[in-house]
Parts: sequence; C-alpha cells; structure tokens
Amino acid sequence: MQKTTDLLIIGGGIVGLATALACQRADASLKITVLEKEPSLATHQTGHNSGVLHSGVYYTPGSLKARMCRKGLAQMIEFAREHDIPHDICGKIITATEEAELPRLRQIMETGKQNGLSQLSLLDREDLKEVEPHCGGIAALHVPEAGIIDYRQVALKMAEEIERLQPRSRVLTGQEVRSITTEAGTHHVHTGTDKFQAAKLIVCGGLFADRLARGQGLNVPERIVGFRGDYYELTPQAQAKVRGLIYPVPDPAFPFLGVHFTKMIAGGVECGPNAVFTFKREGYGKTDFNLADTRDALGYAGTWKLFANHWRFGLKEYHRAFSKRQFLRTLQRLLPDLTAADIRPGRSGVRAVLLSPEGDTRSDFRILEGENSLHVLNAPSPAATASLAIGEAICLRAGFG
Repeated sequence: MQKTTDLLIIGGGIVGLATALACQRADASLKITVLEKEPSLATHQTGHNSGVLHSGVYYTPGSLKARMCRKGLAQMIEFAREHDIPHDICGKIITATEEAELPRLRQIMETGKQNGLSQLSLLDREDLKEVEPHCGGIAALHVPEAGIIDYRQVALKMAEEIERLQPRSRVLTGQEVRSITTEAGTHHVHTGTDKFQAAKLIVCGGLFADRLARGQGLNVPERIVGFRGDYYELTPQAQAKVRGLIYPVPDPAFPFLGVHFTKMIAGGVECGPNAVFTFKREGYGKTDFNLADTRDALGYAGTWKLFANHWRFGLKEYHRAFSKRQFLRTLQRLLPDLTAADIRPGRSGVRAVLLSPEGDTRSDFRILEGENSLHVLNAPSPAATASLAIGEAICLRAGFG
C-alpha cells in the first residue's frame, strides 16, 4: 500500500530539511514527508563539514551564492538563538604569507564590501599578532562576521520543527530511494521498505543528486565527482595557538579555500581539509573504493579534463593526504611554530563537485526542474550557512508560499 503525502522531499541533509521547513512554514496544513536513506539525519556533507558560519566575503557580488549566503547567515544566527543552538561569531582572518598574495587579499576585501560586509579591516603584521598571536602572516583581512556552529544540531532541530508545525508530516530515516516514477502527474517513490506517492517532489540528494535526477528521466549533462577532505586536529596542548578561524588567501584557479584552522563549537581545533579525488562517493577512508562510483567518475570525460588542467595541484594534494610531514609544512605557512607533536589525524569529509563535460566545476547553486519536481543538483559551500535562505527559494519555486 502506498503512503500518500502532499510533498515528498528526498534527502535528510540540511538543505532538504531547510526546504521542508520553509514549505511547512509557508503552509501549515501541508503534509510533508522527508526521506533519508541513512539511519540518522545529516550523516554526510552536513555532518562532515567544518561547521563554519560563512560571511559571504568570497563570492561574486550579485551571484546567487553571495545573496543566499548573506541572507542565510542572518537567518541561521536567528534560528540558533531561537532554539538555543550553540554558536559563536568568533570572526576569522584571511592571511597573506607572501607579497604576491596582497593584491588578492585587497580584492577579497572589496568583494566583501560589495556583498554588504561592513566590519572588514586589513591588518598589518603587528595588528595580526593582536588577533592571532601565533599566526605568521605578513598581513590579513579580518572578517568579524564569520563564526562556527554545529550543523548537525541545526538539522535535527529543523526536523523537530517540521513535525511540530504539522503532526501529520514525517521525517523518516532508513528510507533509501530505489526508484522514482511519474504517472499522470503523480510521483511514485519506492524505497527498500515502503512506497510513497505525492503530487510534488523535491530532491536534495547531495552526492547522488545527479543519479536521482537521471533516475527520473531528466537530462543531466554534468556529473557529480566526490573529493575527500582529510583533517588533522590540534592536540589539547596546542589548541591555545588558535583563537578563531585562520584561512589562507585562496587560489582563484581552484574551487577550494585551502587548508585552514577552525575552532570547533564543541571544543578543539581542526586543521584542513585537503582535497583529493575519492574512489567512493561516500568514502571517508583513504582506501575506500566502490566500483560503480569509480567507473562513473573515471568513465566521464569531464573528470579527465579536470585532472589534465590541475594535475600539479592534484599530485600535491595526494602527497599531503599520505604525508603528515607535508601536511604540517602547509599548516606552518600560517602557524610557523606548529610542530609534528601538535597535530594528530582527525576526521574526513566528502564534498560533491558538479563537473561539466569540459571539466569545469559548477560553482553556483543549480536547481533542475522536472514534471512537478525540483532537483537540487549543486549546493556547494556555503550551502549549510545559506540553507534557510535556499530552502525558502526552493519553496517559492515549487509553488508554495
């Protein structure tokens, strides 16, 4: 027997839950069902990111990323305050370690100002030492509006709110989608244990968003390729060397911000991540392997074009993934007095990178429309920070609110 719902949302990460919450707030009578394949919510990208509340300092002015980040940051802080979710607007510094990085640092400051950040300031070496005494940069951009939070706690509270606003709505775990079919405008979704039908469907499939879209018969020329990021963490004795968030000046040629230091809301300091191709979309170990995922990625021309364009970067990242000494050298660019005894292996995460057939990363948010359905194909950082704003935008696009 099929279970009927007004709106079915696939994906129990923070974007899927924020979308469900936005739709529930827009129409309290709406019966919403959220399906998450794992035994618990926010298991993958939401639960494995660094927990940073991004300020919007990097993103192209006027872009969807920039607008969503600024709006979403304010909403996320308000949500955290309303529900007593621990967070800390601790600020961050973007650190130049050589003269060649100074023009880029000034450019980032100008971008931040255009995006509405009003508290930015450039620090010389002496001012930098006042903010982060152990940082070895020659200059830095101080971003007081950045912070930290536990996005898993946020996701769990979102799920609670959905069911509180409408007791008939459900957020279900252990429901891996096996097939999606559409007949006479009604979507039929089969999981390993149940069957669901709904008039409207929204898919927030994270690392498997492209496959779920193709499974509904949509044309998706791009492909998602997973990149694992490994972290080290500071030992308790070394944690005092970092007060907040310390970032390098990013290289605009790459879709990653570089190895950085992050104070965690639950305590401790993480260092990382690197970015290496993973042979399993949800593979968090260095040797994890899945044949279908590997064949999917390495059988795609866009992957090889990305490798060809950035092979030097890729080799450095792989070297760093298996060499604590090399990882430490990278960290010492920001904290010169860091030693091998100060760091120990930490966790890892996998981020979904949407690649075009030409090997270009799709850096902005991307939503694909189907028959009475929406598929979130790309929701890169700062998706967690911006999730409440993204959820509202998807809700409106779906015809609610």
